[in-house]
Amino acid sequence: MAPAGHTWRKLSIFLVWYNDIRYTRSMASSAKRRAVGLAENPEESDHSSDENPEGDDDSGEEDSEASEEEVHEEVMVDFEAHTISHGDFNGIKKLLQQLFLKAHVNTSEMTDIIIQQNHIGSVVKQADVPEDSDDEDPDEVFGFISMLNLTERKDVQCVEELKDLIVGQCDKTSTHSATEQLEQILGDTSKPVGLLLSERFINVPPQIALPLHKQLQEEIAEAQRTNKPNGRCHYCLMISKTYKEAKSIPDRGAGPKFMFVNAEEEFFFEQAIMKFHYSVQEEADSGLSGRWSFDDVPMMPFRTVMLIPADRMPAIMDKLKEYLTAL
Repeated sequence: MAPAGHTWRKLSIFLVWYNDIRYTRSMASSAKRRAVGLAENPEESDHSSDENPEGDDDSGEEDSEASEEEVHEEVMVDFEAHTISHGDFNGIKKLLQQLFLKAHVNTSEMTDIIIQQNHIGSVVKQADVPEDSDDEDPDEVFGFISMLNLTERKDVQCVEELKDLIVGQCDKTSTHSATEQLEQILGDTSKPVGLLLSERFINVPPQIALPLHKQLQEEIAEAQRTNKPNGRCHYCLMISKTYKEAKSIPDRGAGPKFMFVNAEEEFFFEQAIMKFHYSVQEEADSGLSGRWSFDDVPMMPFRTVMLIPADRMPAIMDKLKEYLTAL
């Protein structure tokens, strides 16, 4: 059941397959549930080679030929957002592992906190799974959004590990003064910092971001009004999955061009007062970082850390409305 104040919509998604990678096109339907739409992680697709139970001996050549052909398959699927519950533990943890990879951050503990404070945040699942569906888990989590107040939970293990991670990476990639500024902000209890988590499978369209972020901001405001944990923060901290071409040559006088896996997070980047990138290339063999090549162009995976003043969120929401409603 959704808590009071939730607005529900439904979004229908056409999944289009090209060489085992799902691309998505969205089409809104009736206003029944919060608008969300998703596609499955290509690394964990149910359409894998192990679905061929017989004929393995002579399948190699056929598979090779099939891989060179474009496969077009459209499937209409409805998804909906729900209040976070204990049954979502594995799905949320899996998405956190995709974000942190091999970093020393206790994702199990972080998942527990996200579930405990379920007056903030949502999970996205498939709506009305047919009884004859091949899906092993009808309640599979395709994405989630939440906010963790790092200042309120400063003595929690996963929070301290997270702080150590980003301060350490800032020290490696930025100036000493930038690292000192970051440490000062994270240690200032008078201006709380919230970790904004918005994770979803890699080919999920950005259109879902607008209603999810809008709902989250309303929940944070309600938490502040009712003195619940995770009230409005002074700063918003984000860690985004980004990438750039492995052999890209930047324009004269310009740095490398980073692209955001969650496209809408570029608007958060524009409003950040502090930002830096760090490579996770050495962690890419974990199988959690996705397929980092597009059209045979090799990509290098990064994480982009952003610190955004909370009073800039309205401007970001305006950008999300302008961009995402035009798609």
